Amino acid sequence: MKAAVVREAGDADALKVESDFPVPKMGPGQVIVKNEYAGINFIDTYHRKGLYPREMPFVGGQEGGGVVAAVSDEAAKEGIKIGDRVAYSILGTYSEYSAVPAAKLLPVPDGVDIDVATSCVVQGLTAHYLVSSAHAGLIKPGEWCLIHGVGGGTCQWAAQMAKLRGFKVIGTCAKGKVDVASTLGCDELIVLDEVEGTSYENYESVDVVAKVMEITDGKGVKCVIDGIGKSTVDIAINSLAHRGIFVSFGNASGAVPAFPVLKLIGKSAYVTRPKLLDYTANRTELVERANEIFGWLKEGKLNVTVDTAFPLEEAAEGHKYLEAGKSKGKVLYKI
Repeated sequence: MKAAVVREAGDADALKVESDFPVPKMGPGQVIVKNEYAGINFIDTYHRKGLYPREMPFVGGQEGGGVVAAVSDEAAKEGIKIGDRVAYSILGTYSEYSAVPAAKLLPVPDGVDIDVATSCVVQGLTAHYLVSSAHAGLIKPGEWCLIHGVGGGTCQWAAQMAKLRGFKVIGTCAKGKVDVASTLGCDELIVLDEVEGTSYENYESVDVVAKVMEITDGKGVKCVIDGIGKSTVDIAINSLAHRGIFVSFGNASGAVPAFPVLKLIGKSAYVTRPKLLDYTANRTELVERANEIFGWLKEGKLNVTVDTAFPLEEAAEGHKYLEAGKSKGKVLYKI
């Protein structure tokens, strides 16, 4: 089969498309999915670069959507049929076919397109646990939340879901993404210059903490959702209200450096560094989150922007596009 493969850690050009990669064998309890789309996520770039080491060689990706092409006896007993439309998350989705445990499958309801459903699996579920669970209930409806980078990717979802949860939302975005960010329902938008040569927000171009304190009457926010990382850690901590929580879930500008826990004492603040697998720990939790997201999509309460779908043959270009901060929504491969 055709697949985008990493045989040696490196830059985006380390992701090579091969036309003769072995089709995975279907094991007990699994199905074979013929992929129509694969999602491109920042974690894929961390795997490719070796920041999160993987055994070589490996097929990139961990988010896919398509049609069931073969079913094991065990999966058939669970009611899964050839032709079912599904989305899922396992490692190795930049490929024509994937062997997927039946327990990982999310049935795609009528009225939801496969590209949108594929976009939901990592970014949508991540946004869901960030605004629903990772804050450990330390923010309540009617209280302020700061979400960085709402102009692209996961935090487009997070901003909209935070509003659905009843939070007041301050979003940050680059000037070039105001057109998208302004449609998300944020109560306040802090617009920043772009880092030269990229589409990323320049977090030194505006005093974000001062803006946050002005908006919140000097109290700060009860929750910061931050996928930027290195560039925003001090902004996040200093923007918190008393007993607020800093939720750090990504490294777009580089990994968050180590810092002394004493840094949290001023606000008696909390910090967490969560990951999706721990918030979809079992089939029940996975399906509950997905069903709520698909429900919001069907009701028109969530607006999902698919920015670009690169052909799989242009695998390296997809990673370069994402890493340059150009996306204003979900970036996919069309298989």
